[in-house]
Amino acid sequence: MDTILLVEDDLMLGRALTAALGQEGWRVVRHEDARSAQAALVDHGFVAVLLDLGLARGSGLDVLAAMRERHDATPVLIITARDQLSDRICGLDTGADDYIVKPFQRDEMLARLRAVLRRTRGKVTPVLRWRDVEVDPGASTAYLNGKRIGLSANEFRILQVLFEARGRVLSRDQLQDCLYPGGTEVGSNVVAVYVHQLRRKLGDGVVVTEVGLGYRAGDER
Repeated sequence: MDTILLVEDDLMLGRALTAALGQEGWRVVRHEDARSAQAALVDHGFVAVLLDLGLARGSGLDVLAAMRERHDATPVLIITARDQLSDRICGLDTGADDYIVKPFQRDEMLARLRAVLRRTRGKVTPVLRWRDVEVDPGASTAYLNGKRIGLSANEFRILQVLFEARGRVLSRDQLQDCLYPGGTEVGSNVVAVYVHQLRRKLGDGVVVTEVGLGYRAGDER
């Protein structure tokens, strides 16, 4: 079942949207503030995000900006009471896929969500190939010898960035910024942990360590 992240601090509206989405066959994960929403997005896969702008512990725009800075292309439908043109422009420029102003009708929200999903799923994104591994950015999936490999969101992001670099060495800080943009404080070994997991799942030769420099995709066969 596809999962949607709902970021909405209004209890009654949150319950109503959760029920409406559930009736359409989606599983819903709901958060009420910006910080917890950002944490949920870091290592989980959602087909779409319904995002309120007026949140505690940050704003919806903070959540959206952090997503796009780490190249998270998950479609985002902004739901907000802010109806000024400047607010809509700011949201779209930050990376939102669509915008709906409260109060709105349930059916309109569902129709906009379906349209966003159709548009984003229709985008053609080249498959990246390196050694025996294929990375499909559009579907956020990776394959080893034609078999799909289960990766966490952060493992997939590191693999995608390394494949896009086509053998260039990327430093630990560069990879860390792809996962946690904006100078978020994380453990110094977080990238090494994800690289270890990738090697365990894909083999030792896919991600190579350049001592003192960083990591790169392994040599092509």
